[in-house]
Amino acid sequence: MSYQVTVKNVAARPTAVVSATTTWQEFPTLWQELSAEVWACLRAGGISSGCRNIMLYWDDVPHVEVGAELLVPCPLTGRVVASTLPAGQVAMTTHWGAYSELGAAHQAVIDWLPTQGKRMTGARWEVYGPHNDDPDKVWTEVYYLLA
Repeated sequence: MSYQVTVKNVAARPTAVVSATTTWQEFPTLWQELSAEVWACLRAGGISSGCRNIMLYWDDVPHVEVGAELLVPCPLTGRVVASTLPAGQVAMTTHWGAYSELGAAHQAVIDWLPTQGKRMTGARWEVYGPHNDDPDKVWTEVYYLLA
């Protein structure tokens, strides 16, 4: 797949998340648990749809936040807390297709940055489009906060 990387300014977006410090080896299993915890909280607060899933990676440790956009007020309980996706200048691209191929979108942004004289801060995130059983109709936005 060919990726078009663009630079844009983004506003902070409110989220409901569970934060964790993990390893890249453990993360593929952990994110599902964290996401389920957030959605259980949102459903208990009367929200059952309309909030896109997000994963925010603060660094390479990784320190992560897994959750969903929080478009309307909702009581948050347990480990679920209010947070925001960062504001600022970002390099971003959109991945169409299976999540298993999402790494290619990240690599496209990483490869593009030095060609444009841009540096990343370390913070990066994914915003997932609505679920679809057809992987060709699945899309994910990939963002890298620029220094």
